[in-house]
Amino acid sequence: MSDPNEIRALKASLGGAIDTAAALEALQPKVEAFDERGDVSQEDLDELARVTSAHAIASAALRGLVDTMIARRSAPTA
Repeated sequence: MSDPNEIRALKASLGGAIDTAAALEALQPKVEAFDERGDVSQEDLDELARVTSAHAIASAALRGLVDTMIARRSAPTA
């Protein structure tokens, strides 16, 4: 039997992962423009750390939810 709360959580979790992926993608032009012989500013490193951390957390939350859904469906029914 489906759980509407679980489906809503799945939609929200996927949305969070997609949003953070978009924020990560938005940094690509900046990173591509870095001078390979230069250095990366502390501000740029801080921004990369913030965005990559947010994406990692959102992705891990989505994966955890999916794993829980799989386990629930695999559990023997009484």
